[in-house]
Amino acid sequence: MRLLLVEDEKELAAALAVALGKHGIVIDNTARLADAFELTLQNDYDAILLDRRLPDGEGLTLISKLRRSQRDTPIIVMTARNEPLERVEGLNLGADDYLGKPFMVEELLARVRAVLRRPINLAEPEIVAGRMVINPLHLDVAVGSRQLDLPRRELSILIAMAKRKNKTVLRTTLEEAVYNYEEEIQSNAIDAHISRLRKRLADANCGVSIHNIRGVGYLLKEE
Repeated sequence: MRLLLVEDEKELAAALAVALGKHGIVIDNTARLADAFELTLQNDYDAILLDRRLPDGEGLTLISKLRRSQRDTPIIVMTARNEPLERVEGLNLGADDYLGKPFMVEELLARVRAVLRRPINLAEPEIVAGRMVINPLHLDVAVGSRQLDLPRRELSILIAMAKRKNKTVLRTTLEEAVYNYEEEIQSNAIDAHISRLRKRLADANCGVSIHNIRGVGYLLKEE
């Protein structure tokens, strides 16, 4: 899962990136509305977390701009401006949810999952690949009656490949699933994750195998 965080409080942004990262969520952060709009054009985000008081204007203007451009990415406004009429304003402009600061990370995570469970946003609640049943929303993998415990980045790679099972997945697609746009990616990082993931899947008898498509990417094949 990849989210765009539009937040100018650096400490809060960093804390959220770490906290949500523990749940397998990749966070791209920007403090400016103009940059946020450009990022939505360049990336396919699962949801947007949006502050209202930003250096270059009112955060709600981004909602109007996105909705006019026919982008229906779920948006959760999270702000200290939490009076009833302010919440009504945000929801009427097209926000999917409105969360007052301060808040618990657990509540934010629950709200993200809630908006993604709505029928308009829920493209695939579960993915079946081989003997695995993968829940991208709750980030868990079951092999029969057993849970398969995977490190965050390997899990993100598995989900990205399982969504496209039996098809070649570009290396850049996997990098986008694992790293945010500010992180430096080592040339062999994806290969190392794939190597470890391949072994874990084989050890757990998951009924799938990962194939290297030289110069292009990888393919998750059902056996």
